[in-house]
Amino acid sequence: MADKKIIIDIEYPIKTAYGDTHLAFNAEIQKEQITTIFGESGAGKTTILRIVAGLVRPTKGYIEVDGEVWFDSSKKVFLPPQKRKVGFVFQEYALFPNMNVFENLCYGLTSRNVSRIQEMLEMMDLQELAKRYPSQLSGGQSQRVALARALIGQPKILLLDEPFSALDSSMKNRLQDEVLVMQRHFNMTTLLISHDIKEVMKLSSRVIEIAKGKVVKDKSASEFFIHSSLSAKINLHAEVLRIQKGEIMVVLTLLVYQDIIKTTLSRLEFEKDFPDLNVGQVVHLSIKAFSPLIMEVKA
Repeated sequence: MADKKIIIDIEYPIKTAYGDTHLAFNAEIQKEQITTIFGESGAGKTTILRIVAGLVRPTKGYIEVDGEVWFDSSKKVFLPPQKRKVGFVFQEYALFPNMNVFENLCYGLTSRNVSRIQEMLEMMDLQELAKRYPSQLSGGQSQRVALARALIGQPKILLLDEPFSALDSSMKNRLQDEVLVMQRHFNMTTLLISHDIKEVMKLSSRVIEIAKGKVVKDKSASEFFIHSSLSAKINLHAEVLRIQKGEIMVVLTLLVYQDIIKTTLSRLEFEKDFPDLNVGQVVHLSIKAFSPLIMEVKA
């Protein structure tokens, strides 16, 4: 039986705003999870996705997916993009302008499967848009179609390159929810690039940070953001799972998207500011440099 894992160990020269550098990315990606590649512009994030998709050939390295070798420089193995079963969604609305929504989804299949297309249209709530052309779609609708096309072929890896960054917050939240639903339905393995910390916290199980082409941090989403010295403040929603009251301190266990964290505050502060706080309530959580702080209880 094939070993169900994804190994990426690649090298490639890249040009950045700071000059030429060398991308050296080495990670074992967990199956059936969303992993975010995080870092400043020019660090090599998009290049990594393009290498995994087979759109860029690395100078050296090894890529293995579910026991199948996609790239091995030592043995001169390079699986072409069309054989890799990868779904790719870009920031730009990369739909074929001369094809309607139904035809765009057809393109994601090796053979025309009407029942499969109808199923995906229904899952993504696109039935009424099936005959529309990209020029007749909003930005959010276009990205839903792009996501559906990426998923319809049941890819081994879904690659998301800042897919929702150009959308308003309402549509962004809706599409993030749809990604989570699809991820659970198809048990997808997803690599995401995003600069939106809330989006990363909401979607990701794991965050890999790269800087100047190198991996500098590899942690769960909560460890990455909550237990690191961030210069910016993050505001999130959290559900109260447990309240432990001591004589001096109160320990709160909170569910933040997919992660569980604990934070403490004094008994006096708790009784003064949150006298009616109960398990199951949702709170506004502000996080800055190691310090999760409850701001208010959400009605």
